[in-house]
Amino acid sequence: MTTQEKEIIDRVRQVADPLLNAEGFELVEVTFRRESRGWVLRLYADKEGGITLDDCAEISREVGRVLDVEDFILSPYTLEVSSPGLTRSLRNERDFMKYRDQWVRVTTRQPVGNRRQWKGRLRGVEGDQIEIEVDGELFRIPLSNVARANLEIEPFEGQRSRRCK
Repeated sequence: MTTQEKEIIDRVRQVADPLLNAEGFELVEVTFRRESRGWVLRLYADKEGGITLDDCAEISREVGRVLDVEDFILSPYTLEVSSPGLTRSLRNERDFMKYRDQWVRVTTRQPVGNRRQWKGRLRGVEGDQIEIEVDGELFRIPLSNVARANLEIEPFEGQRSRRCK
């Protein structure tokens, strides 16, 4: 990501976050990247109980109006608003605390023990580490070592979790 792209993302976040919060939404993520059809500014939003297509349209209208007035994005772009989905990213301590006791998939930057991939139940955050239970065993992973983390769809009862290797 270039410095200019990061600046645009930060400024969009400054503009969009208060708008969404005022309407009961959470701004989960902002991306700005060049794709085959040109520049795409993508906002991922959520709310308690989930976000609807009508919610996405409302957010797009409101944020689009403000971005048109602010006019700080010099390249032509497409604004898209989306749900983070069932397997949403977990990016910060707040996310890990919010989704405690949910199934997660975690990839670490450096191995913990002899593993870099984990799939199990998130048990919480303790200090600067997340706790994840895999096959009945509790592991602690430093937040600074988490390269990627996503919610996972919980396996059916009786189905044993597949262990990532």
